[in-house]
Amino acid sequence: MSTQIPKQRVLLVDDSKIVRTTLARLIRKSFDVREEANGEAGWQAIATDPSIVVVFSDIQMPVLDGFALLERIRQSQDQRIRSMPVIVISGDEEDSTKKRARAAGANDFITKTTDGTEILSRIDNLLHLVEAKQQLVVNKQALDQTVTRDPVTGTFTPHYLATEGGKHYSHARRHGGPLAVLTFRVDSYGEITEKVGKSVADQLLAKVAKLVMGTLRAEDSMGCTAEATFAVIFPGTSSQQALAFARRMHEQLDKAQVNYRDQVLKIRTSIGLAALDVDNVASIEELMKGHRTRRCAAAGRRGRRNAATNAAFPSGRVPAPQCRASAGQDHPGAQEPAEVGGQGQSRIR
Repeated sequence: MSTQIPKQRVLLVDDSKIVRTTLARLIRKSFDVREEANGEAGWQAIATDPSIVVVFSDIQMPVLDGFALLERIRQSQDQRIRSMPVIVISGDEEDSTKKRARAAGANDFITKTTDGTEILSRIDNLLHLVEAKQQLVVNKQALDQTVTRDPVTGTFTPHYLATEGGKHYSHARRHGGPLAVLTFRVDSYGEITEKVGKSVADQLLAKVAKLVMGTLRAEDSMGCTAEATFAVIFPGTSSQQALAFARRMHEQLDKAQVNYRDQVLKIRTSIGLAALDVDNVASIEELMKGHRTRRCAAAGRRGRRNAATNAAFPSGRVPAPQCRASAGQDHPGAQEPAEVGGQGQSRIR
């Protein structure tokens, strides 16, 4: 399957009308063109016009110069913008200017006296690069839909979990049965990553996932839905039964001994619950969205009081379990995270 960029548009940002007109005349033979007279206007165009695939920018411009525009592009939170090819076009042919442009993230640098054929050739090369990157994204998305297990934790992938959840939801609605969804996040994952590194933090996530999966029934489904975030789908389970499981799970994590070398790794979690017997929803996606919303709300409450988190149901119809930080004793000999165990001093070696 090939990926085509619809309505490929080149943005020309230059305060000289003559330069813009000259370049536009060349480029319009092959591409749509949009013109802006300063860096600020150019930035607004990039942010609001998804058809722009390549940017030509002058350096010396009013309001916002070319270097500042390039900095905004490369620091954007939007992947489309951050990876956008940028060609700096300038009358300044000094090597120091070219080096500065390259260091700032420019893909190419041409002078305003460059031959028109060469300009078109460079644009074409950059567009081929854009298409190749987009094809990689498409291929990765297709691959993600065929993979069923998360490589780090061994739980289901988000796509597969949603597929399984859809089946359970349809069965529950068809037969009038219960269905519950629980989500929990290891909120201290970021702190642990900073303290001992991502590799060790991921090992800890895998231990936590293994612990929880070991308590599930064959018909339950558990998946990793985001970084350090998990969801469990319980078919045939009421809100009260799911709440009881959440409490047991919390108790296990709370009593766990998690040590790495001479450091104690504290586990802090936030939990959210949703169930068909207390939530009026029209799809498994809505049910999962409901439990995510409650988990985030619980995490916010915990952050404000710097203590426990609650897994809440609407209108307080179901009491909430408490999730608080757990701490272990030093275990200097451990070279990997100690096991997240059930009682007292149990560990994974």
